[in-house]
Amino acid sequence: MSTLDFDPSKLGTKDHWDQRYTQDLTNFRENRLEGEVWCVPSSPFFLYHPLIYTFVRFGEEPEEKMVEWAQAHVPPQSSPNVLDVGSGNGHLLFAMVEAGYDASRLAGIDYSQGSIDLSVAIAKQRAVDDTDTEHAYRSVVFAVCDFLDAESPIPSPKDESTSDATWDLILDKGTYDAISLMDEDAQGIVPLDGYPPRVAKLLRPGGRFLITSCNFTEDELKERFATRALGLEYEDSVPYRRFTFGGKTGSSYATVAFKKQSVSYG
Repeated sequence: MSTLDFDPSKLGTKDHWDQRYTQDLTNFRENRLEGEVWCVPSSPFFLYHPLIYTFVRFGEEPEEKMVEWAQAHVPPQSSPNVLDVGSGNGHLLFAMVEAGYDASRLAGIDYSQGSIDLSVAIAKQRAVDDTDTEHAYRSVVFAVCDFLDAESPIPSPKDESTSDATWDLILDKGTYDAISLMDEDAQGIVPLDGYPPRVAKLLRPGGRFLITSCNFTEDELKERFATRALGLEYEDSVPYRRFTFGGKTGSSYATVAFKKQSVSYG
């Protein structure tokens, strides 16, 4: 499996996100500002085009499209177990609650304690402000977890004894991008390479992985996730508007869905 060579960035460090979410939590407590809907760009095509940068920074469009895709392919009526990897301020999962998903079957994980503290605070306040009792924001589970560390526990879905091979839908909006900006570890291992096998292990047969990236194209995501070894196959992609800038044409995001096969091949 090939890995694109992105230069390490502060956006790939835990310190950056700890500081970011500490600031966001302070802003929320003082001003009720829930924070940005983040996607993490590294491509100059995204960074230097003002219109596209606005979309990449706030990320409302891909979030809406991810929820719409989930409703069509993993509908709330099926009571799916849903895991958001790198859940940030919890905004994507709150949107899933509003779309009718059982909040008690939704879980968000992040390696930043500040992210979890912010998500829980927002959920509590939304529960107070929301007059629609169907939106049980406080039932969403948020937990600190280093997704790349096999020893870091992931909360088990409702009515399940383990988190392995029990998720019907795993979501990623910008987390794989942030990991791509991490530096290699002391053993020279690239953190990005440990991500796809972890996703595949957690999905139940027939489960879906839906990822939105600002750094990788659809083809690059297919190369990394749709492999026989992982037992994942390409299922679908979400269309976005295309832009031409500096002689190059592209979209500000790639949102791609993969499905776990019933039988994995080594």
